[in-house]
Amino acid sequence: MGSEISRERIVATEKLIRPHIRRTPVIEVDGANFGLGASSICFKLDLMQHSGSFKTRGAFANLLMRRVPSVGVVAASGGSHGVAVAYAAARLGVPARIFVPSICSPAKIARIRNYRADFVVVGERYADVLVASESFAAQSGALPIHAFDQTETLCGQGTLGLELEGQVPDLDTLLVPVGGGGLIGGIAAWFERKVRVVAVEPEASPTMYRALTAGRPVDAEAGGIAAESLAPQRIGELVFPIACECVDRVVLVSDDAIRSSQRALWDVIRVVAEPGGAAAFAALLSGRYQTEKCERVGVVVSGGNTVAVDFDR
Repeated sequence: MGSEISRERIVATEKLIRPHIRRTPVIEVDGANFGLGASSICFKLDLMQHSGSFKTRGAFANLLMRRVPSVGVVAASGGSHGVAVAYAAARLGVPARIFVPSICSPAKIARIRNYRADFVVVGERYADVLVASESFAAQSGALPIHAFDQTETLCGQGTLGLELEGQVPDLDTLLVPVGGGGLIGGIAAWFERKVRVVAVEPEASPTMYRALTAGRPVDAEAGGIAAESLAPQRIGELVFPIACECVDRVVLVSDDAIRSSQRALWDVIRVVAEPGGAAAFAALLSGRYQTEKCERVGVVVSGGNTVAVDFDR
């Protein structure tokens, strides 16, 4: 694991971005409330972060740790990264252009617009908007802010692990949703196997699973209910060695399990999570991840950028 993404670097990043981010809450819930045998589950509610997801951490890390040209920044995003960059840029008075695919939810597009960032809808998937954003950066000189495969992004997302360790110091296992791997890469780098970090991916977009099976980042399927947030086609190059060294395993979950997770989070703790944000809990709720006796389990609820859902329809 590279020294650039280390506990020391994450500590320094946290000090820099702390004035701009929220210390999001942890809620501990008896597993029996969900029909589970686990004694308790600690939910890290980072969907309550500014801009509605953990990605605010990485966005501020990039804007505060890198030299930003007068023309501003550009980001490619399935949605939540774009919202986070737009928010951070607005707070710091930096111009921003955000490229999103056609599958981006109306809720996320509305938030990007509300933060007064320029946005462009192009293509159907993250891979399409990444190409468009790289072209714009080359032509304009704007600073590209990668959603996951950037040192500053990883260190920013790693601050969630730092924060959680202070809130729940006796955690055994942490379930983390995976798309490109920025969140789990930062968290796993922070914990350095002191906590069992488990990756959870949709069956329809298994980026980390395919990479670990192949021994390198490779293209994976990019579909399913959580495609806008957890389907970048392949895991990040910077993330992969961290995953090999510090991630315990990968658990795949179905779209139906993710929907059930969304519903359970609402029914029990009145949290409305987007599909990607509810994916980690789907592993526990569906039984794809089986807890051991007295195991203290944490779950990252990573995003809530979605329209209000009537679960009783």
